Amino acid sequence: MNNPLVFIHGAGDSARAWREQVAYFGKRAHAIDLPGHGERPDSLPESAGVADYARAVRAIVRDELRLAQPIIVGHSLGGLIALQMGLDFGPELGGLVLIGTGARMRVLPALLEAARSQPEEALRSLKNLSVAQGSDPALPARLLNEQASPKPGMLYRDLMACNSFDVMDRLEELQNLPTLIICGAEERNAPVKYSQYLHAHIAGSTLEVIAGAGHYVQREKPAEVNLAIARWLESK
Repeated sequence: MNNPLVFIHGAGDSARAWREQVAYFGKRAHAIDLPGHGERPDSLPESAGVADYARAVRAIVRDELRLAQPIIVGHSLGGLIALQMGLDFGPELGGLVLIGTGARMRVLPALLEAARSQPEEALRSLKNLSVAQGSDPALPARLLNEQASPKPGMLYRDLMACNSFDVMDRLEELQNLPTLIICGAEERNAPVKYSQYLHAHIAGSTLEVIAGAGHYVQREKPAEVNLAIARWLESK
């Protein structure tokens, strides 16, 4: 497949989370900031959920980037958004790549409260939990330092959107949409069983489990992730 690739970041992140993939895939790669993240102003209500983000991404893809039949690549919250786009706008898409995500992603109440009351500390803790023990110990700090600070309240909104999302009983609706699922073998935020569930319920999907990586598999093992995506694209 030669479709354009649209990369959607996770909670509290920005398009910079995809730097390794943009460098690898070149001009066909389009990493975007969600509303209220990175360089993009906020256009959504405080209570915005995954469906709101999905509609916003659709507008960016259609009206700003003017891309036809894009493959939506989403990490974490971005994966939930990709799933929602597949369900709501499937005929407009060329496929999905779901990284470190699930059909449902509950968030610990303590993390939600920290995101509300101490967002900077919550974001730091989240990054530390999101890499495998054997990964570069400097990676969590690097992930934090390279990101543009999300607008106030964004991390809490993002995590609440994750917490309220559930399409476990709708995955069969994606049977005509080519789907690649990637996760790190040491994933803690969205355990491997989440990706296995997606694979079992999305007909024709492909599952790649990357050894030695956690939630930020695309940054911990960028070469492996890039090759997995490239192989999948070539097979379609």
